[in-house]
Amino acid sequence: MIVNTLRFSFRDGTTEEEKAEVLAAMRRTSTVESAAFGVVGQDLGDPADGFTHTYCAGIADLAALERYMHDPVHIEGDFIILPRLARLSAVRFSDDMDPGLGEKIAALHLKKVAQYPEWGRLLDAIPNVHVSAEA
Repeated sequence: MIVNTLRFSFRDGTTEEEKAEVLAAMRRTSTVESAAFGVVGQDLGDPADGFTHTYCAGIADLAALERYMHDPVHIEGDFIILPRLARLSAVRFSDDMDPGLGEKIAALHLKKVAQYPEWGRLLDAIPNVHVSAEA
């Protein structure tokens, strides 16, 4: 199982309607066929960290992760979500002990950026981003 946890906060000026639209897009993404489970809601971490919400999705394996990353629901949702984020922290963990798994996940990320350059630009435009497990 590969688990992706995103802690995030919205850009200043994001309306309550836009926030609801983002959370709805995340909920749709968390329920695609390749996701084993998903949770979207308030962040219960230290408020000093600056995060207000969290998204968590479990993906069975690397093949399912690739399907998840390229699912049309996920792609469409990202174009709603990413422009509205001010802060994003991504942490991934897995019970798969393959020492090269982090590099394989990073390669999938780079493949997605190459295939969807506008997606990559939107991700790069988030003012404060930290992603773990990137090569």
